[in-house]
Amino acid sequence: MAVDIAKSLNIEARINELRDSLGEALRSRVVGPDADTRVQQIMEVDGPRWFSDDRPIRIVHADASMFIGGLRALLLQTLHPLAMAGVAQHSDYKNDPWGRLQRTADFLASTTFGPADEAQRIIDRILHVHGFVVGTASDGRPYSANDPHLLRWVHVVEVDSFLTAHTHFGEHTLTQEQRDGYVEDMSYIAAKLGVTAPPKTERALRDQMKSFKSELQSTAESRDAIKYLMFNPPLPFPARAAYYSLVAATVATLPAWSRDLLRIPFLPVSERFALRPLGGLFTRGLRWITAPTSPYQRNDATDLA
Repeated sequence: MAVDIAKSLNIEARINELRDSLGEALRSRVVGPDADTRVQQIMEVDGPRWFSDDRPIRIVHADASMFIGGLRALLLQTLHPLAMAGVAQHSDYKNDPWGRLQRTADFLASTTFGPADEAQRIIDRILHVHGFVVGTASDGRPYSANDPHLLRWVHVVEVDSFLTAHTHFGEHTLTQEQRDGYVEDMSYIAAKLGVTAPPKTERALRDQMKSFKSELQSTAESRDAIKYLMFNPPLPFPARAAYYSLVAATVATLPAWSRDLLRIPFLPVSERFALRPLGGLFTRGLRWITAPTSPYQRNDATDLA
């Protein structure tokens, strides 16, 4: 009996060691090599925050479904030729994909959970960088990363994607009031980035998404980016199985109207009974891995939004 208990405890200890190792590896990839320092700067520094603990943005952005929402947003954003031209001509996403992921994660963490002055510092840095992202798309049209119209496209796709992913795979079900509250929370950040009249309800979000449909198209640049995102991840072979589970779950959340443009077939039965359950397993696995190291808890935030 004692031997059996000892064996059980030893197995449990090994499983916990594996979970801790995987969690630290993932955090290092997402947050960066100085993860502990950065988490301390965001989570442990006293001071008012833009959003209090009970705001929907904190519920959504602390959930593992954000990985699916993030990939969904990237795929859809490629469909606007001017936005995609800016990425293709000014981003080093193929040579430094982890750096891009870390910068995006840092933006989301800082504005959602960080002190107000740190959140504003991140916003100011982005606005400065955007000032240099100008050029001409392959169809001859000029673009600028500070164009309020393009900023709105990027914003509404991100909000729609994070909310959609949470709807399908989030740990906590949001009420309609919380769903509208999430859109409103994100509008506060969007306005600081230069988005004019960002949506503040889910219905307004859907309306703004629809308004962009006539501007979207498949281009050589978008197809190249989609191929890279879906089939050529910068990962060692053993890790690709997990990534392809992420891709499968993401595909199951894509709107039907986007499939022809993305050149991804719409298979409703397979997606409902195979891909979405796979996405559920993926997000539950991520929660299990990251639970011991997740820093997104705070009890003394002050709501400034």
